[in-house]
Amino acid sequence: MSSEESIVVDVPIRTAYNQWTQFEDFPRFMSGVEKITQIDDVHNHWVTNIGGVRREFDTRITEQIPDERVAWTTESGSPTQSGVVTFHRLDENRTKVMVQIDIEPQSLVEKAGEKLGLVERQVRADLAKYKEWIESRGTETGGWRGGVDRPTP
Repeated sequence: MSSEESIVVDVPIRTAYNQWTQFEDFPRFMSGVEKITQIDDVHNHWVTNIGGVRREFDTRITEQIPDERVAWTTESGSPTQSGVVTFHRLDENRTKVMVQIDIEPQSLVEKAGEKLGLVERQVRADLAKYKEWIESRGTETGGWRGGVDRPTP
């Protein structure tokens, strides 16, 4: 299942991007995410509980360009997913944040959720919470400005 959603946040691109690199803060605005542990610059361990289904999985950042994009894929665990978030400067204090995510549903419940558009609604709701959270703060909680080069085929 694929989802593509976007939102405009009223913060500078640097603030929007920096906050997105603070993976351990994701539970503050992502429903169903219980905990993320950042293992190193490119690896994270996720614990989620969505609809009563608890999952643990590891992700790897596959590409990261400051103020432009962060891409990831799962390395182990379930569900299998990949995605990218991109940042687009609209003006000095407004940024468009676009999320594209592909998730391979595992269970019958997840497959039913796919047909009902639950992933799209969840991504849209989480982006709205991200907007509310970052705008109410006015600044990021931190930021990692390092880059990760896309692997060459």
